[in-house]
Amino acid sequence: MAESTFIYVTYIRTTPDALWTALTDTDFIPQWWMGVRTETDWRVGGPWKLVLTDGRVADTGEVLEFEPPKRLALKWRNEFMPEAAAEGWSHCLFELEPQGEAVKLTVTHSMPREKSKLIQAVSGGWPQILSNLKTLIETGSALVAQRTAEAAQA
Repeated sequence: MAESTFIYVTYIRTTPDALWTALTDTDFIPQWWMGVRTETDWRVGGPWKLVLTDGRVADTGEVLEFEPPKRLALKWRNEFMPEAAAEGWSHCLFELEPQGEAVKLTVTHSMPREKSKLIQAVSGGWPQILSNLKTLIETGSALVAQRTAEAAQA
C-alpha cells in the first residue's frame, strides 16, 4: 500500500528524561506547541486530543505506545481541515535516543495513502513546533510563544 510519510530529526541538548517530560507534561506542552494543549492521561489505549487556543479540537486519537523515555506512538486524525479529516487515521511516532550530551528526537508522521493532505500540512507544522521545543529546552524561551487559531489552520 502506498504511504505518505514525513520524518523530522533533531538533536536537543538535554537528557532523555527531560525531553520525555517536555513531550508528555500537559502543562508544559503549550509552551512549545504555541499555546495548543493536549488532553490525555498518557495510557496505552487511552484517548488523546489537541485543543487550539480558541477551544476548538484540532486533532484526536489514541495512545498506541508509551515507553518512557524512549517511544511514544499516537493514532492521529485531524479534526479541523475537512480534506485532511476525510483521509482518516494517521500514525505519529516519537523516538528518543541518547547521543552523548544530547538526545536524538525522531518524529515520523505517516498516512496509509499517497499524496496525503494531512502529511503535507504536518510537514510544514512539525519543523516549526519541534524547533520551538528545541529552543525552549536549550534556552528557556520559545521562538514563538503562541500561534493564533488562523495560523494553526495554515
